[in-house]
Amino acid sequence: MKDHSQHNKSSQYKENSLTLVGAVSMGTGVMIGAGILALTGQIAELAGPLFPLAFLAAAVVTAFSAYSYVKLSNAYPSAGGIAMFFQKAYGKGVMTAAGALLMYFSMVINQSLVAKTFGTYSIQLFDIDPGSWIVLALAVGLLIFAFFLNISGNRAIGLFSLLMAFIKIGGIVVFAVGGLWIADFSFESSSASVADTSATGFIAAMALAILAYKGFTTITNSGSEIVDPHRNVGRAIIISIAICVVIYILVALAVAGNLSLPEIIAAKDFALAEAARPALGDYGLWFTVALAIVATVSGVIASIFAVSRMLAMLTDMKLVPHRHFGMPGSIQNHTLVYTVVIAIFLTLFFDLSRIASLGAIFYLLMDIAVHWGVLRYLRKEIKANAVILIVAIAFDVIVLGAFLIVKASTDMMVIYAALVGILIVFIGERFFLRQS
Repeated sequence: MKDHSQHNKSSQYKENSLTLVGAVSMGTGVMIGAGILALTGQIAELAGPLFPLAFLAAAVVTAFSAYSYVKLSNAYPSAGGIAMFFQKAYGKGVMTAAGALLMYFSMVINQSLVAKTFGTYSIQLFDIDPGSWIVLALAVGLLIFAFFLNISGNRAIGLFSLLMAFIKIGGIVVFAVGGLWIADFSFESSSASVADTSATGFIAAMALAILAYKGFTTITNSGSEIVDPHRNVGRAIIISIAICVVIYILVALAVAGNLSLPEIIAAKDFALAEAARPALGDYGLWFTVALAIVATVSGVIASIFAVSRMLAMLTDMKLVPHRHFGMPGSIQNHTLVYTVVIAIFLTLFFDLSRIASLGAIFYLLMDIAVHWGVLRYLRKEIKANAVILIVAIAFDVIVLGAFLIVKASTDMMVIYAALVGILIVFIGERFFLRQS
């Protein structure tokens, strides 16, 4: 029988390999790459002219959600992140495995969305049709590049994420302030149709805006690798969300000041680049495209780094099946391969607007399960406030309900796909755990 000892050294997590600043840059890297670039147009389509406020409202919901993760991270810092949180609350069973897998798939969906956004923004400098195969080729190329950088180790990722975070945060702030200055802070044309925004549409838009903030959860997946994790994981989460709230609102206001609502919706996949044309001319367009490339590249790299480690932890916990397929190296390397392969598949074969909706549904369900687990089983142990947990659950239920109502009237296929995906995850996990 073969000696698989080389594969069993799966928990090769290096303590103190990520600083507080590195963890913050990772969190903002995932959030900014997914949020303001890929989702602005979709959020505007649902929320109408009030879409900048959807980012602010989503930040309030995210702040309540973050409470559970900060409390859990301070108490149980772990490389397994959310997978370990579920185990603490629900034990080693179907709920833990299924909940963690919902988070895993929502993050892989996010990687596909951002990779395709990278391709869509990159071609804005050339006379290339957005439906061209070149967009897909660029997206797949980014995912492969992210895989090789992740293989190189934590310090390389931390340094790269830190450098990219400074560049894109500074650049996006310049874009936002410049756009607002040129727009002269005038939004009369937008405000004229505020009455057209429905409450349900606005709340549904918050579901996608929450998806733009959920990158903070990737920080929890590196808990055992962050310096002084009992203090710094929670700090990194709070700082990352605070930075992104400011950036999202500034950028949304700049876009709203330079484009009409129909123009924003028409440029759904590249709204920032379109907003740069009237605001800053050709130089603004080039600057915005370069910024989008930096943001999406660093976002995909940071996301793959965190989510592949969560899958490795699930494997260590014997909660998901694993096959080496003859690959050398640790289970961490194998989960990197699986993550990138799934992301490439989604990028090539799926409508990413629809996939983004699936990601939002999966994430909100997982988030509700986390809060309920803390409220029901861990509240006293980690000294959590029951009122905050109940409010967090109520917010998630309201937002998810509104989103499902909108999708039921516009794209029922999303709801069917979500139901099928959830059933596959739960039934598959029940079967696997019984067999093992």
